[in-house]
Amino acid sequence: MTKKNNLLVSLENAGVRKSTRWLVRGISFKIYKGEIVTLIGPNGSGKTTTAKMILNIFKADEGFITSNTSNVAYVPQKINIDWTLPLRVIDFMKITSHINFSQIKEALTLTGVEKLIYDEVRNLSGGEFQRVLIARAIAKKPDLLVLDEPVQGVDFNGEIALYKLIKNISDKLNCGILLISHDIHFVMSATDHVICLNGHVCCSGTPSIVAKNPAYIKLFGEHTASTLSLYEHHHDHSHSTDGSISK
Repeated sequence: MTKKNNLLVSLENAGVRKSTRWLVRGISFKIYKGEIVTLIGPNGSGKTTTAKMILNIFKADEGFITSNTSNVAYVPQKINIDWTLPLRVIDFMKITSHINFSQIKEALTLTGVEKLIYDEVRNLSGGEFQRVLIARAIAKKPDLLVLDEPVQGVDFNGEIALYKLIKNISDKLNCGILLISHDIHFVMSATDHVICLNGHVCCSGTPSIVAKNPAYIKLFGEHTASTLSLYEHHHDHSHSTDGSISK
């Protein structure tokens, strides 16, 4: 299988315009199976807008988006729940999705919260709830998983654990992951490719390359760049020329 066969989505000079203003413009990158691509940038830089183009929520007003899969899962930045409802995790997993008990159990096991299956959602910690959200998204084993700020409301240690979990999901399911984050430190330990946005692509590449780019340093500062280099992702695997993973 060639790397082309592992291509999930491709953006070529894609842009979204609202009224007379471009929200994002000139966005080009690709996501392959088994790869984690991270979008970083300041608030209002177009990270979520770019993700919504990939999800076909927003239509590109210019450029092209090519998708080779319809099996895509999305964990949004915010989700509205009536926390007064006595909703168990197993019931929450089934909302708007036809999945069976074995799929639920497998997904909760992969995210490390299988013991919470009969607990009420309102009693979960922030980190536990994020793991349940991710479990719900991966229950059908998507080809592409889009995670918008997945560590919001999670403490420091929980953030580290969630990023390790995201890396583990990518390895176990061999899915592509698009990760949106303002956390420009720990996210780098779990990513293959970084896209730095500020309405357009300022720079892109591996974490170490992005950390040295003048456009990145201008956005986030010298001290951030030096810290970031410490978090360069070291694989316990390598990518073959066809895009597959080899140990």
